[in-house]
Amino acid sequence: MRDKKLVIFDLDGTLIDAYPAITESFNYVMLKFGYKVQKPLIIRKAVGKGDKYLLKSFVKKTDLDKVLSAYRRHHRKSLRQYSSLFPGVLSVLKYLKKRGYKLAVASNRPTEFSLILLKHLRVRKYFDYVLCADRLKSGKPHPQILREILKKFKLPASQAVYIGDMVIDALTGQRAKVSAIILTTGSSSKTEIKAANPDKIIKNIKELFKVL
Repeated sequence: MRDKKLVIFDLDGTLIDAYPAITESFNYVMLKFGYKVQKPLIIRKAVGKGDKYLLKSFVKKTDLDKVLSAYRRHHRKSLRQYSSLFPGVLSVLKYLKKRGYKLAVASNRPTEFSLILLKHLRVRKYFDYVLCADRLKSGKPHPQILREILKKFKLPASQAVYIGDMVIDALTGQRAKVSAIILTTGSSSKTEIKAANPDKIIKNIKELFKVL
């Protein structure tokens, strides 16, 4: 894949471990609105399609808007307290920039919170473009997000690679005809990822040194 010109990354579970922050905010609103607190693994498995989707399976439809609003207020603080880069991320980003790749982010996390993470963890400067699902009609696994990024850089799908951690990332890549590399550091199990048939599966982001 060394002929690629553009590397597109998912955020949560790929570059950033924000699961502790998500768990803190999630269970805060569950307690606040009288719902059952959930175990971290259950919350982790529900992550991937944005915060509204995360909450809607656990609260009444009539409560969703106010729960989401409270979640977001809390999450602005918890992201700064409980999020971190996965080991090796910074060295990989520096390596890719040095080799001349264009770098982008494609996330279902809302733009405001994606930028909080990127700026707080001091990696925003490495990315040429950040696009999140709240700016689009459809989020992942719909291919629109990858197609818009390709359009931004005026590149064909064959010259990009997408790095994610979930089945929906593999599906997004396939639907956009972009090669997908899926990490086993996120919400989907290795078995689930294998079944989605991505172009490559890696267990650690440092393996990108060998691939790109």
